[in-house]
Amino acid sequence: MIRFFDPTEPAGALLYAGVFVLLGFCLSWLMRRMVAAALRHDRSEHIDQITLSFLSHLLVLVIWVLLATFYAHLVPALNRLGTALLAGVSLMSVILGFAAQTTLGNLVAGISLILYKPFRRGDRLQISAPTGLEIGAVEDISLGYTVLLTDDGRRVIIANTTMAQQTMIKLAASPPRLTPTEPPAESSA
Repeated sequence: MIRFFDPTEPAGALLYAGVFVLLGFCLSWLMRRMVAAALRHDRSEHIDQITLSFLSHLLVLVIWVLLATFYAHLVPALNRLGTALLAGVSLMSVILGFAAQTTLGNLVAGISLILYKPFRRGDRLQISAPTGLEIGAVEDISLGYTVLLTDDGRRVIIANTTMAQQTMIKLAASPPRLTPTEPPAESSA
C-alpha cells in the first residue's frame, strides 16, 4: 500500500501525476470561472474583456508550467528533468525578451494603460503624432495599440509604449460646435 504513495516507485509516480493533472484542471477551471464571474458582474465596461481573457490564459499556462516543474522535482527519476525544465524556461524567457522587446514593451504598456486608466473608451484626447497634433476619441484600447477616431473620420493607431510615454490632453466630451457667424460688416473708408 505504501508503494502507491512512494514517488520513487512507478505506481506512486503515476498516482502523483494523476493528482497533479487533476489539480491543474481544477485550477484552470477555477481561473476561467473567476474571469467569467468578473465579466458577468461588470456592467460598466471597467474590465476589458480582451485583457482579462489574455491574462487568464497566461495564468493557466503559468499554472501548468509550475505544476509540471513541481511534479518533476517530486519524482526523483525526473528531478534532473525539472531542473533542466526550469533552466530551459529561464533561458527561453531571456531569448524571447530580447527578440520581442518592442512587442513586450507594448504589451506591458497596454496592461498598465488598462489598469491605471488614464483615459477610457470614448474620451477625447489630443496627442502628438508624427503627422502633428491629433485630436480624436479613443475608439479602442488593446494590449498593443490604442486607436483614436479623429473628428474627420480618420483612425490614428498609436503603440501603447508611445501612449504611456507621452503627455496627453483630455478634451471635452464632444467637439465644440461651430456657430455660424455673421460676415464682418464692410467698412467704407
